[in-house]
Amino acid sequence: MEQADWLAQVTETIIEPERPICDPHHHLWDHAQSRYLLDELLADTGSGHNVVSTVFVECSSMYRADGPEALRPVGETEFVNGVAAMSASGGYGELRACSGIVSYADLTLGAAVGEVLDAHMNASPRFRGIRHAAGWDASDEVRNSHTNPPEHLLLDSKFREGFAELGKRSLSFDGWLYHSQIPELTDLARAFPDTTIVFDHFGGPLGIGPYEGQREEIFGVWCDAVAELATCPNVYPKLGGLVMPINGFGFHKRSVPASSDEIVAATDRYYRQVIAVFGVERCMFESNFPVDKQSCSYHVLWNAFKKLVIDASDADKSWLFHDAAATAYRLD
Repeated sequence: MEQADWLAQVTETIIEPERPICDPHHHLWDHAQSRYLLDELLADTGSGHNVVSTVFVECSSMYRADGPEALRPVGETEFVNGVAAMSASGGYGELRACSGIVSYADLTLGAAVGEVLDAHMNASPRFRGIRHAAGWDASDEVRNSHTNPPEHLLLDSKFREGFAELGKRSLSFDGWLYHSQIPELTDLARAFPDTTIVFDHFGGPLGIGPYEGQREEIFGVWCDAVAELATCPNVYPKLGGLVMPINGFGFHKRSVPASSDEIVAATDRYYRQVIAVFGVERCMFESNFPVDKQSCSYHVLWNAFKKLVIDASDADKSWLFHDAAATAYRLD
């Protein structure tokens, strides 16, 4: 069954359809077997919720084919800035896609990465920071991040030399890692208290391979690590990316995709824990599309988010759905 047909099996009435949303985490790519460009993004964001702006996050898309190796990722910023310009023309509706751009630069270059960061900044006024994914696990059953990081990347002295270049330019850092690595992100955040760090996808609590069947034990360890990370005021968590296959909920294997009620039932406590320790002014819901599209449709996912905080005040919802993202990424 085609993915579109599979997803179409579950449709829901949109909850609070007028609430403004900034979706602070999605990708764009054009692969042989998978295409997710402006048309596909608009189909998802236009499925009922009031998504007014988005933030693109790097995915090794449209790198330059030539030139210095370190500068090739600047091609991704150039590409996404073009998509953002299309959206900003108003010719595709009111959404302002890619209002913020998070790209990649190899921080293990040390101070030399400053040239790469400057090139990103010159390529787009929308450039806000980088993600150098750090996800690493000893098990062959857990795929390491696409940037092929070594173990303990966030503690590496050369990486931190490069990280210091972000603060000099008021740029942010998106941290993608697995739950066992959260203490290393905490150490990084304390070492650079003036640099905004965005904590992606709950820190990747794993539920596959050697972690399968250990959800309760892992949840306890994860809770302690997240509470410690929350003591760093420069860290902003993204609430989403929790129905990826690596989290072990298995929604992607089902004959019928997940409903919002099923997502809430499976993941509710993760959201409540992070909101409780970080506070709403630092927490932002995210789609992580099209990655999370393996498990559910866009409108269903945002319905789940709205159900998770159905009893929250209007002010708190404004932070969670829009304002925290706009603050962290310095969006107009």
